[in-house]
Amino acid sequence: MWKDFTQYIINNYGNSDKIVEVGAGKFHKVASILQKNLKTSIIMTDIKPCCKDVFQDDICNPNLKIYKGSSLIYSVRPQPELQPCIIKVGEMVGADIIIKPFSTEFINSNKMKLVNYKKATFYKYK
Repeated sequence: MWKDFTQYIINNYGNSDKIVEVGAGKFHKVASILQKNLKTSIIMTDIKPCCKDVFQDDICNPNLKIYKGSSLIYSVRPQPELQPCIIKVGEMVGADIIIKPFSTEFINSNKMKLVNYKKATFYKYK
């Protein structure tokens, strides 16, 4: 599943200058794959960073400097209450948004479009 998810990002955002992951937590597999396959700057954020590679930021009270200039803001399994904040920040900086929820979760937003790419399912807002 992560192979298909990251392949979609690589295929569609490979020429981007910057991609930001929101809520990186301790799961860095997606960012790691992207960093290995893209020359793009991959920025990881979290409200409680687990390591020095992750920037501290609260997406509901964001430091917009982190997100400005990004082509894509994505999040893997964000808490439902964070999803509107992610969308808002993406709109504010003009970035596309991809949210990969849990497989049993539905995103209740008329802005997000369900995307089925090979074995990966996620929501996108452009």
